[in-house]
Amino acid sequence: MTVPVIRPLTPSDVHLFHSLQGPSLVGRAAFGHRYAPVHEGGEYRPEWTWVALRDGVVVARAAWWGGPDDTEPVLCNYFDFAEGEDAAGTELLRRAPWSVEYELIVPPAWRETPEVRAAASARIAAAEAAGMKPLVERYRYEWTTADGLPERPGRLEFREEPDDAVVLDVLRRVHSETLDAHARRAVEAGGPERAAREELDFFNWCPSPRSWWQLAYTPDGTLAGIHVPAHNPGGPCIGFIGVVPEARGHGYGYDLLVECTRFLVEHGAASVAGATDRGNVPMARAFARAGHRITQERVHLV
Repeated sequence: MTVPVIRPLTPSDVHLFHSLQGPSLVGRAAFGHRYAPVHEGGEYRPEWTWVALRDGVVVARAAWWGGPDDTEPVLCNYFDFAEGEDAAGTELLRRAPWSVEYELIVPPAWRETPEVRAAASARIAAAEAAGMKPLVERYRYEWTTADGLPERPGRLEFREEPDDAVVLDVLRRVHSETLDAHARRAVEAGGPERAAREELDFFNWCPSPRSWWQLAYTPDGTLAGIHVPAHNPGGPCIGFIGVVPEARGHGYGYDLLVECTRFLVEHGAASVAGATDRGNVPMARAFARAGHRITQERVHLV
């Protein structure tokens, strides 16, 4: 068997990405992917799209994604390979020049469908063979106008906070005790300060207005938390929901989520995306109660 050639695509041969065939791709449609390069109105750049070719035939492929202004990809969220080409897929990941997260997008309850579970498990195993480790599984949500707007509980007051130093301090407090796996990883690497700054960097990365960031207070003026309505490159989203440790136990995460949803709708959103870790049971319950539906699950490897 010949050694595969691994290389990025170019605008002139990006069509090769769609030539991958094979039984191992059973259930491919269930993974919710649509690959289109930026010069055709999509989100993927040819130079961030890599393939492994054996005798001129594509046997593995991966696409890295980033925002319009990013100079390096943020994550890899498209990776698969033909039947029996697991090793080619692994080598492709090893050879690519970026050490960023792999986000495997799968349908809800993906383990319950044998062919989808097998295809997902094969991708995870190939990524692990390339040196990656599972970090967390997350739910991806979507709310639309058809789901109905949840009523505001009316327990909190919301105020814009223009001072980044104040926002950063609230984020430190939120992440001093957190169920979020990405934040916990950041805390392990650099304490709550690092986790807080990573969140702030994400808020600033989003193209939505800085004036949308709001702190939440109880009627007596006690800080309860923060919510950040946002737009990412895909559209309106729940940018962040956080309750400070001393205010937990009252279900304020739901209040923040409702306010965040309604804020986005009041600013023109017809749909709102959101996400939380599978293990963050309180937040998952809040999303369900507020009418946000699980549309995907995502497995994150680092």
